[in-house]
Amino acid sequence: MKTLGLIGGTGPESTVDYYRLLIAKYREQADGNSPSLIINSVNIKLLLEWMAANQLDKVADYLAGEIETLRKAGVDLAALTANTAHIVFDELQQRTSLPLISIVEAACERVQELGLKSVALFGTRYTMQAPFYPKVFSHTDIKLFTPNDQEQAYIHEIYLGELLKDVFSPETRARVLAIADEMKARHGIEAVILGGTELPLLLRADEHNGIRLLDTTRIHVDRLITEMLATRGT
Repeated sequence: MKTLGLIGGTGPESTVDYYRLLIAKYREQADGNSPSLIINSVNIKLLLEWMAANQLDKVADYLAGEIETLRKAGVDLAALTANTAHIVFDELQQRTSLPLISIVEAACERVQELGLKSVALFGTRYTMQAPFYPKVFSHTDIKLFTPNDQEQAYIHEIYLGELLKDVFSPETRARVLAIADEMKARHGIEAVILGGTELPLLLRADEHNGIRLLDTTRIHVDRLITEMLATRGT
């Protein structure tokens, strides 16, 4: 059995969700067997401080070191349990011999499978403004939209100030969904990529007013299980 290594703790509640989903879905597809997992929980406070200061070299160095810890522990493949951390994904993949399974590529593949042509991206400011999502989607004919500056500021504020502190209020849920409605009116979006693994904890539904809500945690977990089962027993 292949062992999966997760960089977790970014934030803790979504890491718990990853663990729960991986166990449940793997058992469904592997005759009741449980997956071999190692979770390395990192310090999100440091990562957010470095990102706020645009010190991405420190983010990459730190995460590369933590992935090396997973490699030494004997994992066969690894993944980051946060969209924002993918801001340094390409560099991390270059710095490790482990296969890293991208949440962004998995999300793009799911959008293509669903036949969607116009989607919005919600997440932290770092995720919404960085090029790592547009880079992957540029190889498709899918239009990727981000909220306007005011909407981005709101989503970023509640993400760091509420969601990462395990606060999920009905008022915040309503406002985030209202932004989705406004983007549907402006751009004709068919779906919102919940490009922050805390967002599915706030928005538990799969759909809102005809807009699909794409849970990147579940999408990533599906891809991880596919990779684990494809290599099982080798």
